[in-house]
Amino acid sequence: MPDTLYIVVPCYNEEEVLPETAARLTGKLESLRQRGKISPESRLLLVDDGSRDQTWAVISRLARESCWVSGIKLTRNRGHQNALLAGLMTAKERCDFAISMDADLQDDVDAVDRMVEEYYGGSEIVYGVRSSRRKDTRFKRGTAQGYYRLMHLMGVELVYNHADYRLMSRRALEGLAEYKEVHLFLRGIVPLIGYRSSIVEYERGERFAGESKYPLKKMLALAFEGVTSFSVKPIRLITLLGFVIILCSIAALVYTLISKWFSFTVEGWTSLMCSIWFLGGVQLLALGIIGEYIGKIYFETKARPKYRVEESVDPQKEPD
Repeated sequence: MPDTLYIVVPCYNEEEVLPETAARLTGKLESLRQRGKISPESRLLLVDDGSRDQTWAVISRLARESCWVSGIKLTRNRGHQNALLAGLMTAKERCDFAISMDADLQDDVDAVDRMVEEYYGGSEIVYGVRSSRRKDTRFKRGTAQGYYRLMHLMGVELVYNHADYRLMSRRALEGLAEYKEVHLFLRGIVPLIGYRSSIVEYERGERFAGESKYPLKKMLALAFEGVTSFSVKPIRLITLLGFVIILCSIAALVYTLISKWFSFTVEGWTSLMCSIWFLGGVQLLALGIIGEYIGKIYFETKARPKYRVEESVDPQKEPD
């Protein structure tokens, strides 16, 4: 009997696009089942991340109408990464392998077929990778490339042009479950799991409906999360910055001493300027970076649950 596939889709205020998303993905599941690639127990698992619109009502209706659709509802909005983890951990108990993707249909649904082939070829993790960024604006393309270079310099292992469109076997999902950190950055965690992996390239399309849930502010926050969750180099850079400031302060000291010798200053100006210039900026920057890491430690030690499931819906019958 073929293996069971779960397609996990986190959803936040996606009532406009969900009917089309469900139609395309259930059609893909049916196609795979007819070709003997997946079992009838396979499902589309929609995760409502505390949406404020009618997303959960749509998910419930879709589950009643289609035996392919199931869903879980989180008690409150926990963010994309936590919602995705909730879906993957739910699927882990029910499937042999899972594919995660976004609800906006920008990820090529037809790439699922090649991912499944890679899975049966022995890959435990299959990364969906954008073949190009030609459709992006120059600003977005430049910032994305700069982001990957920055992460590489920080020592973070990422798959270039990969977001959260990926296939993971049950063994890989069990490995993911062993990572307990509160601040999730799955793009950085998954490569750490190991196991055999491969890449499937696809062309990313336009959003089918609705608005993007990842504006520039959230993208920058995610980038900062990735750096501080996987690298201590920013702390080490403080030391380097300290040496640079010391060199600059020597030049400033020479200037202030010359000013004093030629009586260009008032009493006390020299020592005041040297101390403020040297210590103020260094201390604030160092405290800010170190404080970010301490804050993360604070949240990790609390070990609060990353999500809580309020409700779930599941079909009562298998596809004919």
